[in-house]
Amino acid sequence: MAGDGTVQRWDRTQITLQNFSYMWTISNFHSIVEERLGSLRSPTFSIEANDKWCLTVIPNGLDEVSADYLSVYLVLLSCLKSHVWEKFQFWIISDKGEKKQTRRRTTAFRFVRGLDYGFKEYILRDFLMSHAPRPLPQDQINLLCMVSMIKDSLSIPDQNRKTGSQVPRCTLADELGELWENSRFTDCCLVVSGQEFQAHKAILAARSPVFRAMFQHDMEESRKNRIEIPDLEPQVFKAMMGFIYTGTAPDLDSMADALLAAADKYGLERLKVMCEDALFRDLSEENAAHSLFLADLHSSGQLKTQALDFITAHAFEVCETSDWKIMEGSYPRLVAEAYGSLLGYLT
Repeated sequence: MAGDGTVQRWDRTQITLQNFSYMWTISNFHSIVEERLGSLRSPTFSIEANDKWCLTVIPNGLDEVSADYLSVYLVLLSCLKSHVWEKFQFWIISDKGEKKQTRRRTTAFRFVRGLDYGFKEYILRDFLMSHAPRPLPQDQINLLCMVSMIKDSLSIPDQNRKTGSQVPRCTLADELGELWENSRFTDCCLVVSGQEFQAHKAILAARSPVFRAMFQHDMEESRKNRIEIPDLEPQVFKAMMGFIYTGTAPDLDSMADALLAAADKYGLERLKVMCEDALFRDLSEENAAHSLFLADLHSSGQLKTQALDFITAHAFEVCETSDWKIMEGSYPRLVAEAYGSLLGYLT
């Protein structure tokens, strides 16, 4: 009550969800069921930087009660924290991209290392294998898992809270982007395929260790304030410069491979990771071998591991592609690494 001398305190607790999806394709499913191969384990994947997860499928059920079902589980393999809280759901994806057979857990589960949660009776096996019209196109299952990780709560103490001024959002990236877009106050020239682009030495040096070295040492580029960029297309160069000035991700759908090379050459580590992530999300049987080559060429360890895991899980399909055959002829070391990863998976 106002005026009675009571000290007031107002705290807030924020809880956020981080959503993540993972698709796993299991081929030759009829053979797996008929040969009663037991449990199948997906390649590992990460939701955060320092954890590892996988999915397991038991085609002939976990026990006698579930013998007529597929059993499906989400497994935490390793994590720096003592535990994490997760909600999850599974779908089977049709050949038309439609979600079928949804099962979800509406409450969060406490995962610790080595623990799994899922559905012992996920779907009747006979229904999956024989129900019209096409339950298993190309004799494969596309299993999609959506995970919602409950992030650590954030408590914000607010002693004797008072209403303050509305702080405007930071517009630094917009303003630096304008300097680049409008060529204002520039002091150097970058030449790409005969086209000249005006830029700012201080910004280039602050963002790229390669540009910094050019301007710090008594190099021709530093004396003339003119730099030839011989190995980039103008479109890729402009996307890289947009990132240098604003820190925002460019459109990676069509040029992630070219931008990966640019980011690697000019020391743009954050852009490099963005490109790796885009290439990982776009992995397919057709481009997996090329993605492995790019990852090895540009020392992208995380992408290389993901590409090897993908090739291991889709070995037959990948080995039939033209990129794989090129790699067999020109890069036998990478082929040997891929076979080594496959051998490790099977043993």
